[in-house]
Amino acid sequence: MKKQFLSALAAAALLAAVAPAAMAQNVAQVNGKAVPKARVDALAQQVIRSGRQVTPEMQGQLKDEVIAREIFAQEAKARQLDTTEDYKTQLDLAAQSILIRELFADFQKKSPVTDEEAKAEYDRFAGANSGKEYKSRHILVEKEDQAKDIIAKLKKGAKFDDLAKKLSKDPGSGSKGGDLDWANPSNFVKEFTEALIALGKGKFTETPVKSQFGYHVIRLDDTREAQLPKFEDVKPQIVQQLQQQKMAKFQETLRAKAKIE
Repeated sequence: MKKQFLSALAAAALLAAVAPAAMAQNVAQVNGKAVPKARVDALAQQVIRSGRQVTPEMQGQLKDEVIAREIFAQEAKARQLDTTEDYKTQLDLAAQSILIRELFADFQKKSPVTDEEAKAEYDRFAGANSGKEYKSRHILVEKEDQAKDIIAKLKKGAKFDDLAKKLSKDPGSGSKGGDLDWANPSNFVKEFTEALIALGKGKFTETPVKSQFGYHVIRLDDTREAQLPKFEDVKPQIVQQLQQQKMAKFQETLRAKAKIE
């Protein structure tokens, strides 16, 4: 009898030791069912991924949220809403979305963009955009006669900016007096580029320049050596771009390998 009593005491002591540890893994009990702390942690990670900080006040809000979800979920199950076909379909889609997200996260973790890859992409960009940059303006019209009329007005002293605002059909530059800002001449269509680099500073084309967009009157305002950003300043954007390219290639590879009937 004494031995049984001691065993009961030992069991009670063990339960007393285990209970706080179990509670530490849960944030609450709702109708006798434990609400695991992992749910709060998962919501907190979603907040962090969105770019926000999880403050102590927010921790309390997240706890309230998971408890509310448990209450509502229990009621939904009591009404047997988890047995409907619509629920099962949505659950399948949600599970699939989570699994795909984990797949992509795993791929990015195992196939990160290296510093060497980022630097090589920067060097390629720098090579394609080195040399001279041109600051120019243009007036774009539909017909050659319109362009010739503009050139005649410019020769008589009309202001290029005013004519561009009034007559250019280019929505990007027209309202800015035809200003195209600084750019590498290779950014433009061939006909435009050839006419631009042939101009002297402050000069405009005296014959209309035809391209696929219509007829241009072009003025060269200035030239300078290309002003390229430093590698470290644009590295985050380069890494993001290369990550997107790797992900797109990964997805294409999986699609190509799949047997679809």
